[in-house]
Amino acid sequence: MGVLVSYTGLLVGVILRFGVHVQPDLNNVTLSCAMNSSPATILVNVSGHFYEYTLKGEVKDSEGENVPDAEMLKKVTFDPEIFFNILLPPIIFHAGYSLKRRHFFRNLGSILSYAFLGTAISCIVIGSVLYGCVAFMKAVGQIQGDFFFTDCLFFGAVISATDPVTVLAIFNELKVDVDLYALLFGESVLNDAVAIVLSSSIMAYQPTGDNSHTFDGSAMLKSIGLFLGVFSGSFGLGVVTGVMTSLVTKYTKLREFPLLETGLFFLMSWSTFLLAEACGFTGVVAVLFCGMTQAHYTFNNLSDESKDRTKQLFELLNFLAENFIFSYMGLTLFSFQYHVFNPLFILGAFIAVFIGRAANIYPLSFLLNLGRKNKISPKFQHFMMFSGLRGAMAFALSIRDTATYARRMMFSSTLLIVFFTVWICGGGTTQMLSFMNIRVGVDADQDQVSLQASSPGGERRGVRHEGAWPFRMWHSFDHQYLKPFLTNSGTPPTMPACCASLTQCLTNSQAYETEGHDEDSELIRSRRSSSAMYTDISTVSQSSSYNNLYGPTVPSG
Repeated sequence: MGVLVSYTGLLVGVILRFGVHVQPDLNNVTLSCAMNSSPATILVNVSGHFYEYTLKGEVKDSEGENVPDAEMLKKVTFDPEIFFNILLPPIIFHAGYSLKRRHFFRNLGSILSYAFLGTAISCIVIGSVLYGCVAFMKAVGQIQGDFFFTDCLFFGAVISATDPVTVLAIFNELKVDVDLYALLFGESVLNDAVAIVLSSSIMAYQPTGDNSHTFDGSAMLKSIGLFLGVFSGSFGLGVVTGVMTSLVTKYTKLREFPLLETGLFFLMSWSTFLLAEACGFTGVVAVLFCGMTQAHYTFNNLSDESKDRTKQLFELLNFLAENFIFSYMGLTLFSFQYHVFNPLFILGAFIAVFIGRAANIYPLSFLLNLGRKNKISPKFQHFMMFSGLRGAMAFALSIRDTATYARRMMFSSTLLIVFFTVWICGGGTTQMLSFMNIRVGVDADQDQVSLQASSPGGERRGVRHEGAWPFRMWHSFDHQYLKPFLTNSGTPPTMPACCASLTQCLTNSQAYETEGHDEDSELIRSRRSSSAMYTDISTVSQSSSYNNLYGPTVPSG
């Protein structure tokens, strides 16, 4: 779908660029001011009153001639902040709200490694390779303006944001191996968040002294601290908002008013973005973790009507926002006024992206396989390398700042990389699956049962998490305390006898009615032994010696 929509945007862009001509507006007041760059905003003092003006576009070239159709091109160019404030939040929220957590958490360690460490490696490798390319371009006189190492690192952070939406759509249709799906989807969701904060941290790098592009250890540590602070703050704010929504839906009678319940759920989810931006954090990251928290807790408190409505509402908003962005990409290829297409830089960018993706996938997969029982096979690694598409996030990050020559060149190259990966890599997904002989038509639940049946000695055992003891400890705590207090599903909270009154206060009648009925849940079993250790993950158990210990997930179609 993204490929078709981008073609439509290209067609509209060609028509507007070469087929529509608008007469310039002659009523504007023109004042001359000599400047070396084009700032995004200007404060103008008019008789003691200060007014802020925003950069719209170039109307005259360096020779004083009017730019053809500048008025028309400005009218079809959107403010880049629209992408961050309007279009990206529903896309990111839907990713967290529709997450298939069973396989996501089973591969959580690997996903976090690819998303955090892999994105950082990719950023550094791409930035370094591209800086070498820029140095060569300066030596042969193929570059005009300034291009610093920080610019190259910024491009590395922007282009490291993967968006395999086309690949994952085909995965859903063909029912591709669930672990491969979890690795790709989990990496793309989290590394989008990492790329946003990482690019902001690089832009905030300000060394002391006159030269703002030299290496400064204190400035680098400050940027790292900013990254950790903004990311953790956004994470915490998203989780807190999700928990608040869960409490509101549990301890009120909103279930009796499904339309009001759906509306309040939507508004509280959107307010997470606004609150994070107002607090100086990143709203897009906050809504991601808000969506994941609400999927785990709040979803269980909603009425059946609201469950269907919220799922369909955010699925629709995600569909509309993604297709608008892909369409606007095609339009921008012809309507953007500041494109800088440099063949050497574009070639270097493609090479850098390829090397950066390889440096992310293969070394990390090797290290992860040292500790994984369920190894990431070479064909999985090759496919992850192939399907590292760039999409809406890379486009939105690059178009956000096009004030300098370097940023314009990076934006134009990003646009071409996005088109290439979506058209070529996305279009060749089915053929690549067949060539790599990757399983399709896999049913997640049946695959789980078959893995249990094939365990040594024929015992009916589940698949052990990659997460070892920390993961099981967290889910034990979540099942015994958090889920009973925040949701109406599962069992009433487990508390000492002296806290019986508190338990009764925190448990409403709905919890007793739905006790043991966790819909669409992943079940984690533990053998009743003297050590009371949680050992295996399983599907529904027929034996009375097993207990269900895990909570519900949002149905993701």
